[in-house]
Amino acid sequence: MSMHPLHHPLFVKFIVYFNGNQDYFECHEVLEEYWKSLPDGGKAHPLTAYILLATGLYHWRRGNGEGALKTLRKAEDKFQSMPNEYPVYAQEIDYTRLMEDVQQSIGRLEQELEFEPFPLQVTDRLQKLADDIEPSMELLPAQSDAVVYKHMLRDRSDILSQREEKKKGRR
Repeated sequence: MSMHPLHHPLFVKFIVYFNGNQDYFECHEVLEEYWKSLPDGGKAHPLTAYILLATGLYHWRRGNGEGALKTLRKAEDKFQSMPNEYPVYAQEIDYTRLMEDVQQSIGRLEQELEFEPFPLQVTDRLQKLADDIEPSMELLPAQSDAVVYKHMLRDRSDILSQREEKKKGRR
């Protein structure tokens, strides 16, 4: 019997980061690693909905409302087709509640309201996997700058120099 795709250790880490300390940057990192490891990991893969969700919340919390709105709308589109196209990825999670939370977040963004996190409601089975793995993970304090501005605190010199080169080309 094969493992349920949402029981994969990287998805379980995603749940811990999402619910544990709202480290949406790490959510994106672990899911991208999982997604890229799959033979069918194209842009239409259902894991991309969860990646977009984490990215949208990361942008929103940092005050990038425009980026957050665009990203969460893409996530919503992907989540809406999930029960029909990839039902297994809508299992183990309270899918109805997730859709409500995503739509509520989009509504708050449209009204330019402040960031409001929400937890992913998961089955007892998935929660137990998360509880078992969490002690081995080093979670940074929720709402700390290290979590909120994580992309700015890592070494990005290569990315920044590429960006500068592109800017020069546009002038």
